[in-house]
Amino acid sequence: MIKVYTNRENCQYDLHALIKAFYPEQEVKVCDESAFCEEQAGDNRITVRFFADRMESGFAVGAAKEYTDIYKNDTDVTKNDYKLSLYYNLCDYTGKTLPWGNLTGIRPTKLPMAMLEKNVEDDAVIQFLKDTHAVSDEKARLCLEIAKREKQILDTIHYKDGYSLYIGIPFCPTTCLYCSFTSYPIASWRKRIGAYLEALFQEIDFVSEAYKDKILDTVYIGGGTPTTLEAEELEALLGYVRKKFDFRQVKEFTVEAGRADSITREKLAVLKKYGVTRISVNPQTMKEETLKLIGRQHTVAQVREAFQMAREAGFDHINMDIILGLPDELEADVYHTVEEIKKLNPDSLTVHSLAVKRASKLNQWIEENGIEALHNTDSTMEIAQKGAYELNMKPYYLYRQKNMSGNFENVGYAREGKYGIYNILIMEEKQTIVALGAGSITKKVYPDGRIERCENVKDVAQYIERIGEMIERKRVLLED
Repeated sequence: MIKVYTNRENCQYDLHALIKAFYPEQEVKVCDESAFCEEQAGDNRITVRFFADRMESGFAVGAAKEYTDIYKNDTDVTKNDYKLSLYYNLCDYTGKTLPWGNLTGIRPTKLPMAMLEKNVEDDAVIQFLKDTHAVSDEKARLCLEIAKREKQILDTIHYKDGYSLYIGIPFCPTTCLYCSFTSYPIASWRKRIGAYLEALFQEIDFVSEAYKDKILDTVYIGGGTPTTLEAEELEALLGYVRKKFDFRQVKEFTVEAGRADSITREKLAVLKKYGVTRISVNPQTMKEETLKLIGRQHTVAQVREAFQMAREAGFDHINMDIILGLPDELEADVYHTVEEIKKLNPDSLTVHSLAVKRASKLNQWIEENGIEALHNTDSTMEIAQKGAYELNMKPYYLYRQKNMSGNFENVGYAREGKYGIYNILIMEEKQTIVALGAGSITKKVYPDGRIERCENVKDVAQYIERIGEMIERKRVLLED
């Protein structure tokens, strides 16, 4: 463990995120400086102290080294100033650089997007990302390219008088090794699916009435794995959604089919019947051994079969997800996965860098096997990117997460006209997204850019029992 001591409490989150990016294999704990004790601190410690005219950082993770960054006065020092200084100190101390520099937030494209809206020239945007945040030239150009594409796609969205809808189905066939989302094994909840849908219908009733005068732009049913529902349950859900909401201006209707072992011809027929325009068939990898290791109870052959069934059902916008940095996977494995996906020829491809979540089983696996077994590099990212380009896809959205393998990013690639609009909206936070179901979070975007949130409880039983309270939370937010 690395203990980080600081005398500024409001910096603790940013210090943790930045230092953890340099030491992904270590547990990092940030403490108030008053807790510092020379005898107990040991060698694995970092101190970051703020003074009126300077920041002092000391490193004792192996060799000891001290740095002093002089500022004119503390009122001139922004959060980015000290993060940039600390970043360069960490680079010098560790001999490493990070592709995204000192950026620790999940939405880096927001920076170039805001500058584009002010008509800032491309070169100035790239220079800003490199000078102000130490972003690499490659990532700065990728960020700008995606921001420009996002802006063009979102020009048709109704910001002031519109919204998007998310519906969460928090059930899965099994829980994957890396997963921290709100999901429950479907086998344990099969008898209560009806009760869950009834609670969901009550939320639908309220939202459809509260927002009856607003334009619905996109609908996204995610999870979990929505297709763990039986065909008749999907029919009940989709039929109710189509009955209650005005779909006349909906630009995209997505359902995450996700797991190959949850997809049947009957379920695909239901999705097609109710006008679903975009689905995902997500293998994560096309290596049989890895599928077993991460807890997916389906084969590569089943992935191929599910994809072909979706094509035969008439779906012309199928997304596939892969994850780079899965346990024991090397460049050759990623290359194999990409080549197999190219044979299937999906319409969009989402490339995730594995994120190590505290609530996932992956943490225990790392303790037993070591973090060095998670292998994500510039080469693996390039293999995936090259494969997407060979499928005539372009990058259209990007986001980052804490504790990502290789400190990289997640990128969505798609062919022209096959971009996932909801994916962009959830990242850029420019439109209100009303979220229904256990564990979902509604975000209301005000005209001045302010964002207010409203959460549903994660526990499915609590969601069912307290549905009235969930609706009241929405009433307070949406009717404000």
